[in-house]
Amino acid sequence: MVGIWGMGGIGKTTVAKAIYNKFYHNFDSKSFLADVRETAKDSNGKIALQERLLSDVLKPTKIVVGDVSRGINVIRERLGRKKVLFIVDDVDHEDQLNALAVRRDSFGPGSRIIITTRDRHLLELLKVDTIHLTQEMNEEEAIELFSWHAFQNHSPNEDYIELSRRVVTYCGGLPLALEILGSFLFGRSIEDWISTLKKLKKIPDVRIQSRLRISFDAIDESQRNIFLHICCYFIGMDKNYVIKILKGCGFSPEIEISVLLQRCLVTVSEKNKLMMHDLLRDMGREVVREESPNRPERRSRLWRKEDVIDVLTDESGTEETEGLAINLQRSDNMSFSTVSFRNMKRLKLLQLNHVQLTGDCDKFPKKLRWLCFRGFSLQFIRNELLNETYLVSVDLRYSNLVRVWEYSWRLGKLEILNLSHSHYLKQSPDFSHLPKLRYLILKDCVSLPEIHWSVGLLRRLALLNLKGCTMLKDLPEDFYKLIHVKTLVLSGCSRFENLSKNIGNMISLKTLIISGTAISEVPSSVDNMRRLDFSSRQGLSGLKRCFQDETSGPIRG
Repeated sequence: MVGIWGMGGIGKTTVAKAIYNKFYHNFDSKSFLADVRETAKDSNGKIALQERLLSDVLKPTKIVVGDVSRGINVIRERLGRKKVLFIVDDVDHEDQLNALAVRRDSFGPGSRIIITTRDRHLLELLKVDTIHLTQEMNEEEAIELFSWHAFQNHSPNEDYIELSRRVVTYCGGLPLALEILGSFLFGRSIEDWISTLKKLKKIPDVRIQSRLRISFDAIDESQRNIFLHICCYFIGMDKNYVIKILKGCGFSPEIEISVLLQRCLVTVSEKNKLMMHDLLRDMGREVVREESPNRPERRSRLWRKEDVIDVLTDESGTEETEGLAINLQRSDNMSFSTVSFRNMKRLKLLQLNHVQLTGDCDKFPKKLRWLCFRGFSLQFIRNELLNETYLVSVDLRYSNLVRVWEYSWRLGKLEILNLSHSHYLKQSPDFSHLPKLRYLILKDCVSLPEIHWSVGLLRRLALLNLKGCTMLKDLPEDFYKLIHVKTLVLSGCSRFENLSKNIGNMISLKTLIISGTAISEVPSSVDNMRRLDFSSRQGLSGLKRCFQDETSGPIRG
């Protein structure tokens, strides 16, 4: 048994047809059951599928099975000894395969069963021998397929070459989109092509969206909400961070994201970033837009720059909005009043990159889980702004902070704090009231001379990234008592000279990066750290060892 798996419109059926056409003559018995998902929706759909299979294999005999259970028995009895080539196309539920008696021993020796689906989990349940992931077309293949539909030729007409490339880029190598848009643009003027491309930036093609939306409609409400959060806010973000934020929103993200992965609605890159095909992203965003096409303030999520500016400028926000994101440039010099948020009482996800806020902080949302405020313009955060009981992640990269907050503030659920590229930061935050902090990222904080002693209180800390902190010379001794730290990055800390002799107590440490530091020797205990990965050991291999004698102090060798 072979599974062909991939997102909607990627060409799974085309691949299956090609296999069938190439090999069907090697089998006396064969059947290609197309559109199984659609057929099975009808009240007698599974019976119809059973009868089609029997009819294909037993031609010219026609068998009426009457009900599903009898059909399963008939398939096993009549086809169990035959060498069959059987293609089951577009399956989305296990009971469809059960109705067709699809198992490893369903048919006779030499049989081949090929199943196409958007759901990898179905193939894993069946324990198929091989799962083939159908990939997007490369640019050359995509141009050719598009050209056959748009120009009835293998390449674009000369006047349309650049426009064709723009359409192909939009389609992202998805055969379905290439075929639909190619056919639509056939014979149309250059002006029509330009107009179509402009329209697609705002509203996706309904024929493409309807096919892609099949996968979205097949998942449950919780999975849909997570998918929409990802496509509006979290594409390109570390999967582990997104899981923490979504947990804070009340979801069970590990299992839900695994379902999205199995259904090809999201992917995870080699660097553990959550990714998504651009057309799936557009489909999800269109689902949100359709909630209230003409009144963006009534949508559950806002991400489009023009819509966000209108809502914040008009102060027209409503309780419907759960997430809002605007990503400006520092040069935009745009400010909004905190009053704009006073009615957004259910807001959980907020991104205000390079935005300036005015007004009283008591109007700011109080149920945030994710606050991304890159380019934060003040020198410290007023405590009223951080009166956030539920806050899980704070991202203040590229800020003007000199110190983080007025005085230590309890953020009992905060797990992620990112202050990277805050070049004016001279005072480390006090961590004593951040009991759940797990990820602390302070990359390129070039004015930061030391880390607050309270970092040693962060019993759950798993990652500390200090890359490029060129003023930093060492870490508090209590830091080396933390047994859950897995990653310590000191690369580019050019003044950092010494690792504590107690680093050997950090029993969970897997990654230790010290390139570009002033470290010339390391405690001998690093050689006993069993969990250190290969690259970390390589980075330590050329350094001298400092052996500790409790009576006479360090012995260097």
